[in-house]
Amino acid sequence: MTLPDPTTVRALEERSFNAWPARQTVLFDGWLFRLSGGYTKRANSVNAVQPGASFEGVRRAAEAFYGRHGLPAVFRLSPLAPPEADRELAQAGYAFFDPTQVACASLAGAAPQPGVRIDTAPSAAWLEGIATAQGVAPPQDQLHHAMVRAIAWPAAFATLHAEGEAIGFGLAVLERGALGCYDIVVSPDHRGRGHGRALTQALMHWGGEAGATWAYLQVREQNEAARRLYATLGFEDRYRYHYRVPADGP
Repeated sequence: MTLPDPTTVRALEERSFNAWPARQTVLFDGWLFRLSGGYTKRANSVNAVQPGASFEGVRRAAEAFYGRHGLPAVFRLSPLAPPEADRELAQAGYAFFDPTQVACASLAGAAPQPGVRIDTAPSAAWLEGIATAQGVAPPQDQLHHAMVRAIAWPAAFATLHAEGEAIGFGLAVLERGALGCYDIVVSPDHRGRGHGRALTQALMHWGGEAGATWAYLQVREQNEAARRLYATLGFEDRYRYHYRVPADGP
């Protein structure tokens, strides 16, 4: 298996941190501690930000840091993390969780989609709609809304309408010629009808029109339906990451 290029991984990791901003971040000797009140693992996890950053002392520091904020220490291990990080966490009883692929695709040929509206700022209706479709209940919905509003780079907020009803939502963030696609979600009663494809294509078209040349996204390996969909849109796996979480769960 060919190892991913560390420069490429770091560039994608940086974009993903910026696209889904944590409420607070702390740098610790080549690692990034992200903190967002417990909403989403990605925004409340420990991440390597330099290739091969030493893991010495990181686990204990993270456990103390997250414990101070009433949260478990969750580690998100990309190829930037050294192998000893995974080994130490496994030996300490941290469970392997949620393996995820980061995939990339060209934006050439992406076309607009009927029924999909693209806005460049999140409306109250979009925020409420996507939170409902994702099952984000109060009070965490307010954390979600605040994190979305904190996105600093140009972004697109997609809404798919059918028969006058908003049934699908998506988010994309543009940075350094790349479009990150996030949170493509369709209301449960309308899934399996190609709406996710329409949302993704509409966001890809917006990105191409805004100057991006390629797109990336993150998809859980267990989500086989989404992986098949994205493959048909040209997305190819670039690297994998996974989480290590305390044995009693994140």
